[in-house]
Formats: sequence, structure tokens, C-alpha cells
Amino acid sequence: MTERVLVTGAGGFIGHHLVRYLKDKGVWVRGVDIKRPEYETTSADDFQVLDLRRRDECLVATRDVDQVFHLAADMGGIGFITAFHADVASNNVLINTHMLEASDINGVKRFLFSSSACIYPQYLQDKPDVTPLKETDAYPADPEEGYGWEKLFMEKMCQYYLEDKGLETRIVRFHNVYGPLGTYDGGREKAPAAICRKVALTQDADEIEIWGDGHQTRSFMYIEDCLEGIYRLMQSDYQHPLNLGTDRLVTIDELVDIICGVAGKCLVKRHDVSKPQGVRGRNSDNSELRRVLGWEPLISLEVGLGHNYNWIHEQLGREGRLSQPTTV
Repeated sequence: MTERVLVTGAGGFIGHHLVRYLKDKGVWVRGVDIKRPEYETTSADDFQVLDLRRRDECLVATRDVDQVFHLAADMGGIGFITAFHADVASNNVLINTHMLEASDINGVKRFLFSSSACIYPQYLQDKPDVTPLKETDAYPADPEEGYGWEKLFMEKMCQYYLEDKGLETRIVRFHNVYGPLGTYDGGREKAPAAICRKVALTQDADEIEIWGDGHQTRSFMYIEDCLEGIYRLMQSDYQHPLNLGTDRLVTIDELVDIICGVAGKCLVKRHDVSKPQGVRGRNSDNSELRRVLGWEPLISLEVGLGHNYNWIHEQLGREGRLSQPTTV
């Protein structure tokens, strides 16, 4: 890739990693976000702090670039996206539609949109032993409120800009991306980071709070696999939505056990079924991913969670939040 590239959401988790990934390939990268990266300095050639809800600032962001990796979004874990339907939906609709229009006006050649597994119908995800979700399962539509609906709407907008205006669009549906340099506290963190934080802050044999009954199921993808998949899709000629995730289904209790194993701790689970827990089960069908890209995520949950836990443990230590075990 020799083109000039824009990464939106470059101050956030996936976007920051993607900037570094593209720079390692020798690409000229502009990063844009409403904030700078929180945990380390950006490697972007040009980083601009812009509010992409504004059309004029989207026009600035997309000036003189050939490709756009559009990752900017108002989002967070299940607690956040279920508490702020109006803000999440309205902010993201503004960001997405203005970014598409600005990309078309400024002659962008190719535009990748980061969609989500949250677009899949809730009626297909009502039991833990869920059938893996195929891309064609998106309709009849019944996505998650707020966040899921705006993602599905943007998928259609990408289709319309491709068909009506010739803007080459790519759509990737993420399934639970995790890894270092991501939010791990404050309300926007997702399950792997939240559990890593909780485990790190406990002593062996302590109690740990789990949202839900622990039987809800998900698949999880490590950030390095996510970046490779994004890049491969952007280089491909595939113009339809594509799942990007692993197809290994685990319960939340199993996720906790893996992280406890990494930490060398044995903890007592206390389930709080009053807390948000999302759909009962969600897994990725990777058949189309393998067919289109000839590839699928490779990094095991144990290896990825090991990296994630160690990074969060280090951050908590720097913040002075880790208590020393009592010795007798």
C-alpha cells in the first residue's frame, strides 16, 4: 500500500493499534479522533483532534487521503451501550454519515467501516449454545437497541454510496476485540478488560463480581488478529459485510477461569443478575471469512488474555492500586 491513509478513532483502542500496524508497513497515516491516545504516543504522520460529528471537520479529516479506515465511534461495553441509547445512536449516525459524505466529496478511493456483531438479530441469540452467526443472518433485522441499529443503518449507507456514487466500501463486523492499550476502567470497558481488572485487584481466594449468571456465551478476538483481518479485507475486492472474530465459544464463567489461571489465582464467583449482560449467546461463523480472505484469526484466547492481563496488571501497579498480599 503506497496511498495516503486516514484512520478515524486513532485515539482509541483499535484505531491506535491500526495506526502503528500501518506505519510498520511503511504507509503514510493521518490519525483523527476527538482525543489523543491515552496510553502511549501516536505514531501517525499527522494527528488531528477533530469532532467528526461535524460535517466541516470530516471534510478536513478526509482531505488529500486515498483510503479511510473508519473506526471512530461513541461506544463501550454492555453497561455503557445499554445506558445511553440516544447519545450513542445520534452521535454515531452523525459521525458515520458525515464521514461517508466527506469521503465522497474529497475523492477517497476506498472506505472501510467498522460494524459490529451487535447488528445480528436478538432472536438468534437467546440461548448460550447459539448457532454461529452467518453474515446473511442479519435480516429480518432485530439488532441491539441504539448501537446495533445505528451500525446496521451505516452498513446500508455504505451499500448506497457504493451503488449510487461508486465509493468502494468495505464492511467488517467485529466480534469482541480485546488486548493491551484498551479501556479497562470507568464504565466503557468490555468484558475481558473488566474481568482482568477485577482479577488483578483481588487476592487469592477472594470474591469476584460477575455480571449476569455467568452462562452467557461469546467469542473473543485478540487485537493483532483484528488488525490483520482489517488490512486483508481492505486490500480485497469483497464489497459485502464480513464477520471478523474467532469461532471459539466460551461462557463468561470460563473467561473468568482462564484469566484466573493466567493470574495464578482461585477466586469465588459472585453473580449479579441485575447487571446488563446482553444477549445470551453470540458466536461468529467464519466460513465466509475463510473463503474470502483465505485466513482467519490464529491467536488463542489463553495467549491473548495473558498479554491483556499482564498489561492491565502493570497499569494498575503504576496507579498504585495493587495491594500487597498479607503474609503471616
